[in-house]
Amino acid sequence: MALTIRLNERDNVVVARTRVEAGADAFEGVAAREAIPLGHKMAIAAIAKGAPVLKYGQVIGAASADIAAGAHVHTHNLAMSELREGAGAGVGALRNEPARTFMGYRRENGAVGVRNYVGVLTSVNCSATVARMIAQEAERSGLLQDYPNVDGVVPITHTSGCGMAASGEGYDLLRRTLWGTAANANFGAVMLVGLGCEVIQTAKFAQDFGLAGSERFHAFTIQESGGTRRAVEAGLERLRELLARANATGRSEAPAAALTLGLQCGGSDAWSGVTSNPALGDAVDRLVALGGTAFLSETPEIYGAEHLLIARAESADVAEKLRVRIKWWEAYAARHGASLNNNPTPGNKAGGLTTILEKSLGAVAKGGGSALTDVIEYAQPNTKRGLVFMDSPGFDPCSATGQVASGATMIVFTTGRGSAFGCKPSPSIKLSSNSDLYRRMEEDIDLDCGGIATGEASVADKGAEVLDLVLRAASGEKTKSEALGYGGNEFVPWLIGAVL
Repeated sequence: MALTIRLNERDNVVVARTRVEAGADAFEGVAAREAIPLGHKMAIAAIAKGAPVLKYGQVIGAASADIAAGAHVHTHNLAMSELREGAGAGVGALRNEPARTFMGYRRENGAVGVRNYVGVLTSVNCSATVARMIAQEAERSGLLQDYPNVDGVVPITHTSGCGMAASGEGYDLLRRTLWGTAANANFGAVMLVGLGCEVIQTAKFAQDFGLAGSERFHAFTIQESGGTRRAVEAGLERLRELLARANATGRSEAPAAALTLGLQCGGSDAWSGVTSNPALGDAVDRLVALGGTAFLSETPEIYGAEHLLIARAESADVAEKLRVRIKWWEAYAARHGASLNNNPTPGNKAGGLTTILEKSLGAVAKGGGSALTDVIEYAQPNTKRGLVFMDSPGFDPCSATGQVASGATMIVFTTGRGSAFGCKPSPSIKLSSNSDLYRRMEEDIDLDCGGIATGEASVADKGAEVLDLVLRAASGEKTKSEALGYGGNEFVPWLIGAVL
């Protein structure tokens, strides 16, 4: 196996497939001037200070000092740049995929879930303990044994709901996230528990979102119930009715077109953009060809690569929506004295990623080559099929929470450094970018994509495996994070606005 890999013929850097020792012939006669860590970049030609550094055939920054051929290229000599390499490649050819199906839960509105949970949502942090008590007592008492079609009771708790303005962006966003989560097709029924005096009132919430009177939705407050113990008792009584409603629905065959994936990457390394992200992108293209939907998100982590998505927008209106979100984030970061280039974490940098441009170019690969059909705001209900961009922060649990609220029934999560994440009600599948990570965290990782880097597998091979795994999990096969019990603490709404 070659010591390094050149990802595009235009690149002036290569990526180390293993640790490259000083003096080794690293690429076509170019000797390494110093040791190059696994996943890190080495210059294959002299790069003058201020000149662009190219990877993936795109600008990932500018040299902050003169760089000699064979030198290690990283934070000490590579900096952010306003340079871009031009337009993206446009929309790839639509794949020709044979029809695929899975066994899911059909809902009255036409949506299809992959799990059948009963949710115990909270309007405010003050009701979080009661919600967890209700769910824990249902599990402890063996109540669920009488409802074999129900996958479990999920408490959805958060840290807000009061101490906020009763109108405006933050209020609207939290209510939209709560409603979207309640409406997710993976919930067969939902209970909303409030305290009673909070800003987000349960009765108004139910009325505004058309949930009042629904047989699959109940709402009550701790104050009107007479305190904690009585509220738990009231919740368990209501839960029995909701469990019976949810249990009436069993799995039936549904087309792959009914699936909506949320795409995430976290703990990324230099291989994420080479192996796991392109493999996921290949699976997305296959799913889109079948009529399915995927959400690309984490706006700060496509910054600097947005031109690749704009080139694939199906209309000028969709392209402009994405530009507007990028401008909002630039203003948002500036308002708080931050820089979007601060996004790469210490772990990202240790794994070989240097700038947000480099990280973003690898991150957008999760979206494959399909047309961008829409751009929606965080937790906004989705109405389009195909590849959709949902605006969100780069913080994975927060981003995934918005995707679930927008309708994602599954999350596919790539990682290069390792991730401890799971999601309820939407199961999470994790893909490793390198085989060393898979060997170290095999209990957490569902599929290893590291063979792409070593030449043992192609992107298409792994893309097909990802789609197969998605369909199996959609039909009920437990993911690694589900087996470990993840998902009860990962509901993290995006909180915007003043805490009063």
